Amino acid sequence: MNQQKIVPNLWFDTEAEEAASFYVSVFKDGRILDVSRYTDAGPGPAGTAMAVQWEVAGQRFVGINGGPQFSFTEAVSFQIGCADQAEVDYFWDALTADGGEESQCGWLKDKYGVSWQVVPDGMAEVLGNPDPEAARRAVEAMFRMKKLDIAALRAAAAGDEVAVG
Repeated sequence: MNQQKIVPNLWFDTEAEEAASFYVSVFKDGRILDVSRYTDAGPGPAGTAMAVQWEVAGQRFVGINGGPQFSFTEAVSFQIGCADQAEVDYFWDALTADGGEESQCGWLKDKYGVSWQVVPDGMAEVLGNPDPEAARRAVEAMFRMKKLDIAALRAAAAGDEVAVG
């Protein structure tokens, strides 16, 4: 296995193993790499997961069950680049399922409170349009969206009336 220099480490209360399994199911190329379990030395109950290592989309993660002292915030999020609207829809639906929360402009929180940005390819070009009015219209349309719709953003940039839900 290629050694990854920087590995995001996510602090869970008690759900690290469950969360890792969830992420591996959402990202079809994912796999659990290792589960370290608490012993009778504690501090968690013997046999429960202490740390879980997993990989999705070639990115390694570690989740630890450290207790309730810390929780996730939007200050850190993971961006998912999506090839097309179908992929945006897939990740949006999978990550907001079972208690996830939609936010604005392509952001969401999954059921564990981890923040994600689900972004279609072409966003930079649409929002960075050299025509300042086209860029303004696209940005205004984006601000009215929860899940991003690249076709609607392109239409807004072109000056077409866009219904945003």
